[in-house]
Amino acid sequence: MSSVSLRLQPFGTTIFAEMTALALQHNAVNLAQGFPDFDGPEPAKEAAKRAIDAGHSQYARMFGVPRLNAAVAGAFSRRFEPSFGVEPDAHVTITSGCTEALPSTFLGLINPGDEVILFEPFYDSYRACVALAGAVPRFVTLRPDGSGRFGFVESELRSAFGTRTRAILLNTPHNPTGKVFTRAELELIAALCRQHNTLAITDEVYEHLTYEPSLPHISLATLPGMWERTVTLSSLGKSFSLTGWKIGWAIAPANLTAGVRAAHQFLTFATATPLQHGAAAVIENPGPIVEDYKRLFRRNRDILAGVLGELGFRTFPSDGTYFIMADHTAVSRRLGAADDRAFCQKMIERCGVAAIPPSVFYENREHGRDFVRFAYCKKAETIDESVRRLRALAK
Repeated sequence: MSSVSLRLQPFGTTIFAEMTALALQHNAVNLAQGFPDFDGPEPAKEAAKRAIDAGHSQYARMFGVPRLNAAVAGAFSRRFEPSFGVEPDAHVTITSGCTEALPSTFLGLINPGDEVILFEPFYDSYRACVALAGAVPRFVTLRPDGSGRFGFVESELRSAFGTRTRAILLNTPHNPTGKVFTRAELELIAALCRQHNTLAITDEVYEHLTYEPSLPHISLATLPGMWERTVTLSSLGKSFSLTGWKIGWAIAPANLTAGVRAAHQFLTFATATPLQHGAAAVIENPGPIVEDYKRLFRRNRDILAGVLGELGFRTFPSDGTYFIMADHTAVSRRLGAADDRAFCQKMIERCGVAAIPPSVFYENREHGRDFVRFAYCKKAETIDESVRRLRALAK
């Protein structure tokens, strides 16, 4: 008899834990799980150390250390034209990473039986959050177009909205495809949300990691009529390479913030106090660090994509995040791999490089069986070593 609840039985162990364990077992270069193999910025670490030495070792205020709430509110307000007054105490909730902000939002604002629209492929915790809330998922599939960029069919998105639609969950820049949603796409989503009186939950953890000037990150909440119906989620981890700190936040008008906090207070109550002080310091004064990371990631992306193309993969543009999707079918035929999971297993065994089989990010797993996802958020020498190993696939 299983001891796992019925709502979580379908999900098993997350694919990230599974592939990282295989990478360790085979001493493989881990391009599967999306975490950097280098440390975060010194100003954040030094500020956290000072906070520990100053005695900031007890529970933080439930919704965040005041300095961090103010830093997050200020950074977000500057996205609005003209600048919008996000109130630190009324509109910002500090969470234990975006990973906790997601269930706090779902449990606080979604009722059993409500419908939630998800774009697939989706980050795997989204589907679990829908289940935890007792909601009903509706899926809209992203597929590569003639340029290789992933997009949705407008008629499919329109038909996903109905009388029971409570929310749409949007991730931009998008994991795993590397897609940055365009202004036109966001304006259509906003129009449908207004038309159907639907909430928008936006996961923007890769907000600063975009590479094409023609495809900047745009927060959905900044579009007309969307602030009052949007919960914007983000975190420190991706942009500042501090994934293990688990500092995230939810930004929303007061009535939606009340729902987020109603759940947050019973999930984690508060997140690590000294790390919140460190986060505030680097958000207030980021310096060149994010641009330095972007230069490294762009370099890694281009080198990895070039070699994958030489080996027979069809790579898709990665305009944001630090992931690149590729079609592995030409290569997997040589290896005798039937699908993405078998291909990733053979790639680890054959050349010692780990990647993610993205079919787990689809409701219909057939939609993802031809793809593989690589993370390029690594040191240059790590990417160079992975490229050296990947060349074994040509033999």
